Amino acid sequence: MRALTVRPGAKDSLEVRDVPDPAPAAGELLVEGLAVGVCGTDKEIARGEYGWAPPHREWLVLGHESLGRVRQAPPASGFSAGDLVVGVVRRPDPEPCGACARGEFDMCRNGRYTERGIKEIDGYGAQTWCVEADYAVKLEPHLDRAGVLMEPTTVVAKAWEQVERVGARSWFEPQRVLVTGAGPIGLLAALLGTQRGLDVHVLDRVTEGPKPALVRDLGATYHAKDIEQVLSAVCPDVVIEATGANEPVLASLTGTAPYGVVCLTGVSPVGRRMTVDAGAINREIVLQNDAVVGSVNANLRHYRQAADALAAADLSWLARVITRRVPLERATEAFTPRPDDVKVVVEL
Repeated sequence: MRALTVRPGAKDSLEVRDVPDPAPAAGELLVEGLAVGVCGTDKEIARGEYGWAPPHREWLVLGHESLGRVRQAPPASGFSAGDLVVGVVRRPDPEPCGACARGEFDMCRNGRYTERGIKEIDGYGAQTWCVEADYAVKLEPHLDRAGVLMEPTTVVAKAWEQVERVGARSWFEPQRVLVTGAGPIGLLAALLGTQRGLDVHVLDRVTEGPKPALVRDLGATYHAKDIEQVLSAVCPDVVIEATGANEPVLASLTGTAPYGVVCLTGVSPVGRRMTVDAGAINREIVLQNDAVVGSVNANLRHYRQAADALAAADLSWLARVITRRVPLERATEAFTPRPDDVKVVVEL
């Protein structure tokens, strides 16, 4: 079969190659790969900046944003041939920390977890793949090819869960949310915000292309002004920061309403320095009882939350988030950005 592979640590090593067909072990599903999404992490791995191959091998099958259809399932697994499924990304350490031992492997404390398509386990970027039934999640059939948005939706499902858990330290009835960034994570965070009945605002730099309309069609408000202006006008109770860029990250820390919660989901590059008034930031957070939380990855609970969110979403809107589909044999094209890209997908 054909698969999208890379040699982690080696720049420009991305290629589509023949790899052995998988054979399901006991308790595993055999899945026909339909598509994988391409995100910033995949691009970092392709540039040789990140990623780990499986032990005793130089190459890794890429792809953690999965979508597939079950070909074969073990008896009593809860799955049947034809089911639309995704595979969970992370696996806990065989000698787990306390969080991993309780199914909260997204919060691993010792760092010895593994991840499909990222860290020491082949990913889902292959025409056929296997996954343990316990690490597979079924999607509603009507989602069809839009189901490839599942993994990024798990990221924002966890982010919203974290916001609500932090807010629950006292009375918490947020009304306004600002999402910074209208990429896939930002748009899906906005989707989940509107599903919660909140007044959702989204900030991005572009004024043309698909992003403004995607935001407006959620019933949310799109902004392309300076972050300080938008924060002042909106005065959000919650900020979901999805850019990782210095200016919106720092501005968000002091830009919420009192008792605000900022959830950082964007990963910032190192080396970009700014001069900041640390005392003013500290004073604002302390005197307003604000909270800042980082959030990454997802566990099975978040996958189920994401499946419910996608099932309740408008299918035509989800389909528009996927702005480009590339066939597997031309998969390297998916790693070169185009101006109107939102989510790019490799069709398997």
